[in-house]
Amino acid sequence: MSRIVLGVAGGIAAYKACELLRRLSESGHDVTVVPTANALTFVGEATWAALSGRPVHTAVFESVHEVPHVRIGQRADLVVVAPATADLLARAASGRADDLLTNVLLTARCPVLMAPAMHTEMWLHPATQANVATLRARGVLVLEPADGRLTGADSGPGRLPEPHDIAAVTTALLDDPATVSAVRARDLAGAHVVVSAGGTHEALDPVRFLGNASSGLQGIALARAAALRGARVTLVTANVAGPLPNGCTVVPVVSTADLAEAMFALQADADAIVMAAAPADFTPATPSTGKIKKDGHAGLGLSLVQTTDVLAALSVRRPRPQIIVGFAAETAADDAELLALGRDKLVRKGCDLLVLNNVSGGAVFGRPDNAVTIIDATGPVASAQAGKSVIAHRIWDAVVASRQEEIQ
Repeated sequence: MSRIVLGVAGGIAAYKACELLRRLSESGHDVTVVPTANALTFVGEATWAALSGRPVHTAVFESVHEVPHVRIGQRADLVVVAPATADLLARAASGRADDLLTNVLLTARCPVLMAPAMHTEMWLHPATQANVATLRARGVLVLEPADGRLTGADSGPGRLPEPHDIAAVTTALLDDPATVSAVRARDLAGAHVVVSAGGTHEALDPVRFLGNASSGLQGIALARAAALRGARVTLVTANVAGPLPNGCTVVPVVSTADLAEAMFALQADADAIVMAAAPADFTPATPSTGKIKKDGHAGLGLSLVQTTDVLAALSVRRPRPQIIVGFAAETAADDAELLALGRDKLVRKGCDLLVLNNVSGGAVFGRPDNAVTIIDATGPVASAQAGKSVIAHRIWDAVVASRQEEIQ
């Protein structure tokens, strides 16, 4: 069980921190809430205590014998501040210690994650941007705010990322210390990456389709991880099941033909492409324009044709030094067979890296965990069995290494 300090600054988005607290607590974490005085104007102390099941710490001189302004930060495995207002970012960047939360930030030696929330003008102000840069230079992990509806009629960048997104980032940071280093390094800063996710649907008629079991969860985790590491991310979604990550441009598609069109259009401007989507290999030759009726028939015959091999086409078309990553969801009797299938597919598809997983018995699809082996032309370069957020960072580790080799 990890010990998390949830700092809450005084913004209207404080109400969303209640949902974040619930998610963290239900995941088995020990969460201590430290709200600022202004945060208590929006959400009362009783709410935080009820949701966390723990006393709420609000003041430096509360329970002085326990030295809370030092002990809370020292004992934490992770500090999360959500929302982090412009004022809180400024006070943290300047090293202020004028309330309990800023004292905690100064004494914590664990990773610190801040999720900003404020009006667009405040977020874009040079002072705020300088404060964010200062905090990141010190190793603080500062999320990009979401773009959307703000207080009143305003809309733009500055919205607090959704609680599910912050919780997913928190899980990745706690599960894998290497993730913290990668996010701090922002080793994808300046890169444009394109990630596909989900399974395509091929229409049989206006209400039915041929598809597959892909949920898109791994592709979503890849997009979130790339954004955390500083990349500009375009996520092409084919009928995904999970909530979408913050900080990405989303391009929805339906069929394999739609996926191919979107990926080809985005390729020229991409530094890396990760084809985590599961395109259908076949599509009906002539979809019915009307709903197919049973009409007493015992069965139905279909004429299928092959779809575009999107991964192979991307590999042929790519401008160097673009890195292309493919996925191979295979059914194999053992690791040796899985690796043999992967090597063959890597050659056929022409990609730089291939992520192998064994989906025998329905494994992987729709589940929070994954087990993968990442290979290149020389053989395996990494393997991992973990949550999909952690897997995503291991894949980006391999991409970063390949980019460095390609550039050299």
